[in-house]
Amino acid sequence: MEDPFEQDEARKAESDAVFGKENTGINFDAYEDIPVETSGHDVPAHVDTFEELDLGEGLMANIRRCKYTKPTPVQKYAIPIGLGGRDMMACAQTGSGKTAAFCFPIIAGLLKSGYQPTGRQRKAFPAALVLAPTRELTSQIFDEARKFSYQSGIRPVVIYGGAPVVNQLREIERGCDILVATPGRLSDLIERARVSLSAIRYLALDEADRMLDMGFEPQIRRIVEGEDMPPAGHRQTMLFSATFPKEIQRLAADFLHDYIFLTVGRVGSSTDLIAQHIEYMQPDQKKETVLDCVNTVEGLTLVFVETKRGADQLEDYLLRHSLPATSIHGDKTQAEREMALRAFRSGKCRILVATDVAARGLDIPHVTHVINYDLPKDIDDYVHRIGRTGRAGKKGLATAFFTDEDIGLARSLNEGRVCARCGLLFRAAGLPARRAA
Repeated sequence: MEDPFEQDEARKAESDAVFGKENTGINFDAYEDIPVETSGHDVPAHVDTFEELDLGEGLMANIRRCKYTKPTPVQKYAIPIGLGGRDMMACAQTGSGKTAAFCFPIIAGLLKSGYQPTGRQRKAFPAALVLAPTRELTSQIFDEARKFSYQSGIRPVVIYGGAPVVNQLREIERGCDILVATPGRLSDLIERARVSLSAIRYLALDEADRMLDMGFEPQIRRIVEGEDMPPAGHRQTMLFSATFPKEIQRLAADFLHDYIFLTVGRVGSSTDLIAQHIEYMQPDQKKETVLDCVNTVEGLTLVFVETKRGADQLEDYLLRHSLPATSIHGDKTQAEREMALRAFRSGKCRILVATDVAARGLDIPHVTHVINYDLPKDIDDYVHRIGRTGRAGKKGLATAFFTDEDIGLARSLNEGRVCARCGLLFRAAGLPARRAA
């Protein structure tokens, strides 16, 4: 007979591995005044507490283990919509609790319907599919799904490019009920006849605008419309996007059936918890200025640069000045990227230099400062970048190094278009008015 104490210790070790000993938490109170709008017919009533939702005791226990005390605005509205079986298009800021907003209805719906986990089999027939643009974001969604489905029998699996496919196939063979995937790797495994979408009941697309920006639309359309997935109206689809351009509107029209449109804050918003600071300078002043910035602001700092070479050079420069820095970009191996992210998240290296592509989809808590060392060409990219801070209801600072080469962004920045579109607290310093005319 097994020792009950040893069983308890084993359960505790398993729980710690899934949930972690600490929870970064969300500053829920900071969300209270964020406006939420819905459109569509017969919109389910929003809730103010998790207890008002019919989530089942197992999921509620996992919510308590996650130390979630009350739902964020997107969760207050999206979870009842999801539990009601409705399709949904949601525009919400990053770091607002979107993952739980689609995971809770999926897990609760499967459990309530008496769903039987698939178990071991060579070919996967998942009941739910979550598509996301990057390996980092898919990994983060998987980690959350694993917490929410803990001890339920439902088994999430994550697949993404840039990692050995053999290991991912082995995980799929052990059972796959919720599949979290990047479009490219999923397309590969469908072609290999190792994944079928014929049993899909739930489809969620996270950061849909980023997936389209990265050129994934043909693959996404093939996955959703060109394979064996049940059509719109015969599955439940939840589409999440930070912005709502025409391309996303077309995607929603094609993928969703009788859907509800949900916006948290302004469409295209980052957050009103970010203070922006813009410094006008010559290009050769950037290195000296970045030293001042990272030495005067405490906490984790994320620095965006335009090129891979620029990322390496700036990392070397910071290290030569005895600053704990690391970098990620497209030429780094997956192991190097994960090592850099671990060092940054833990605070061992409190400065992360990143290219835009490498940083897409990253969800790193407690980033206090985002520096646009090189500004992007597009204002939407700027909004996405600064949205890396001010997450989970915490305040953040965004600093931009503005040079004559960035004149294309001057009008958007200086005339307050970013403020008007994004609800940002805007403070500019040193930006010449004549340049913005």
